[in-house]
Amino acid sequence: MKNKSTNPMRLFAAATFAFFSLFLAAASPAQSAAAASSAPLKTPLKVDRIDPASARIIPANAKLERIATGFTWVEGPVWVNGSLFFADIPSNSIRRWTPGKGVSIFLQPSGYKGSVPYGGREPGSNGMTLDALGRLTVAGHAQRDVFRFESLNPEAVQTVLADRYQSLRLNSPNDLVYRSDGSLYVTDPPYGLRKQNDSDPEKELQVNGVYRIPHAFDQKPGAPPARQDLQLLISDLPRPNGIVFSPGEKFLYVDNSEPKKIWMRYRVLPDGTLADPTLLYDGTADPLPGAPDGMKVDVAGNIYSAGPGGVVILSPEGRHLATIIMPERVANVAWGGADRKTLYICASTSVYRVRLSIAGEPIVQTK
Repeated sequence: MKNKSTNPMRLFAAATFAFFSLFLAAASPAQSAAAASSAPLKTPLKVDRIDPASARIIPANAKLERIATGFTWVEGPVWVNGSLFFADIPSNSIRRWTPGKGVSIFLQPSGYKGSVPYGGREPGSNGMTLDALGRLTVAGHAQRDVFRFESLNPEAVQTVLADRYQSLRLNSPNDLVYRSDGSLYVTDPPYGLRKQNDSDPEKELQVNGVYRIPHAFDQKPGAPPARQDLQLLISDLPRPNGIVFSPGEKFLYVDNSEPKKIWMRYRVLPDGTLADPTLLYDGTADPLPGAPDGMKVDVAGNIYSAGPGGVVILSPEGRHLATIIMPERVANVAWGGADRKTLYICASTSVYRVRLSIAGEPIVQTK
C-alpha cells in the first residue's frame, strides 16, 4: 500500500479541502444562492489508486462533473424515475435534480415541523431509499422517525414505519436499506438532535443502534407503526451511519463515523438478524477530512463509501482499492442512470457525478 502521508494525490486532496474551506467562509449568501443554478462544471477526476484492481472500476480518463451547488450539507441521494432526489439537511428540504431542468424543491419542511426555530444544525430529513414498489422511504433525522411516501408526490400520504423502540423515541434515523423480504434496516445515531451528541436532554435511548423493521413493506398506507416489532440488532457502535447489503444479501455492511472510522460486516441470518461481526476496514489513522457515512455497492460487491478524502472504494474483502479525491467533504453516494454506472456524490455544498466501469447493485435486490 502507498505511504499515505507522502502520496502526492493525498497532499493535493488536503490542499483542496483547505482552499475550499476558505472559499466557503468568504462566500456571501447571495453568491451561494446564485451558485445553485450555475452550469455544470466538469474536471478530470482525481484518484488515489491504491490497488491495481481499481483500474477495472475507474476509467483512466474519468471526469468529475458538478451538477448542482449552493447548498449547505447535502445527503441521502436516491435515483428515482430519471431524477436524483437528495436532502439539504440544514434547509430542512428534499430537493429534486432532473437532467436539463436543474434543481427544484420537492418537500420543505422535510424533517422538523415545529412552530419555533429548531435551534440545531440539522433540522431536515436524511437518508432515502426505495422499496420494491418504488415508494420513497425517508430517514426522518430531526423528525425522529422513518416514513414512506405512498406516491411520488409531496402531498401524498406519509406512512410512519418506526418512531419508538420500547416506548422511547428514536434518536434521529440517519440511513436505511431494504432487504428483499420487505424488512427495513435503519441506523440511528444522534446527529439529528439539537446537540448532536449523547448528552442531548431530548435523547431518550441510551443506545445508538441499528434496527430492523420486519414488515415495513407490508405496512398499510397511513397505518401506525408496529412499534412492538422493531428489533434492535446492533448496539455497540458509538455512531452507526451508512448501511448497505452485499449483492445477494449474505452480508450487511454498517460503518461508524466516530471516534473510530470503521466499516463493519455482519452475516445475515435467514430470519434477518445478524451474526459474526467483523471489522472490514479501519480508516481511523487516515488524516484527510471526512468520515465513514453513506455507502453503496456495485454488482461485483465493491463498496463505495463516504470517507476520508472523498469516496473510499473497498473490495468485498475489505481491501482499500482507491479513493476518489473530492474537493468537499462527502456525505453519501447513489447509483443513477439507466445502466447504473453513474455514481452521484453528495458532498457538503454540492452534488457531483462520475461515470464508472462497473454497474451499481440495484437499490432493491430480489429474492
